[in-house]
Amino acid sequence: MRTPSHVIAQDGTRLAYYAIPAKEGTKRPGIVFLGGFMSSMTGNKATALEAWAKKNGYAFLRYDYCGHGSSGGSIENGTISRWVEDSITIINFVRDKIEGLGGPLILVGSSMGAWIMIHVALAFEENKSRRRVVGLMGIAAAPDFTKDLLPNHLGVKTMKKIFEEGVYKMFSDYSDEPYIISKELIQDGNQMCVLKNEINIDLPVRLIHGTCDKDVPWDQSRRLMQALISEDVELILVKGGNHRLSNKNELERIFITLASLVNSLELEDAVFEN
Repeated sequence: MRTPSHVIAQDGTRLAYYAIPAKEGTKRPGIVFLGGFMSSMTGNKATALEAWAKKNGYAFLRYDYCGHGSSGGSIENGTISRWVEDSITIINFVRDKIEGLGGPLILVGSSMGAWIMIHVALAFEENKSRRRVVGLMGIAAAPDFTKDLLPNHLGVKTMKKIFEEGVYKMFSDYSDEPYIISKELIQDGNQMCVLKNEINIDLPVRLIHGTCDKDVPWDQSRRLMQALISEDVELILVKGGNHRLSNKNELERIFITLASLVNSLELEDAVFEN
């Protein structure tokens, strides 16, 4: 069994990650997977995507945010802004260490990871490192879930309890452990919302969402598509798909979409070089 590597965050938290290099001589963007809330980098989508990347010669990075999986820290202290910071820390750390992760990148965000993905892409844009991120892919994207989804899901009484007591344990079909919803997560998340204004990202974006997603309605992906300034955005709806999108056929759809995104980027580069 592989042992994860670690990077130390500014506050001393150990952040765990797995990374594989690109096949020698391969000139393709590296792929970075950003997981969902309370998920782990050893989850089905993360490992399946890594296997696909390895088979096709791509560099690939997956990691755990603070308070998740093999990383240190407490989930109670986790926030969207903190996990964005964790993501940037790890991406920058592996830049000179893993072949294929130092150049252009495609970010693949699952559920909450798609929200974080947007902020990471914007951060690189602000630092005039646009070519660091050349494409985005969202899987069951859940941007702004602390504002748009949690209040209706939990109800007025539970939301009041969270703000009075600070933490609430919510049981889920996806984990034996309860989801920890903190007052800080909600307050920070509501400050990090992206759908309320135009999103200044002009990159190719592919969004995949199940029509039977009971946790995050596919309308969240539609709204994300509308908010992005990019004209090259596609929303793919998977009939009958739930929030996980992790069965064999759904994973194959993800692989095909990701390969198509990469190929479109290579075509653009070929035209540019001429």
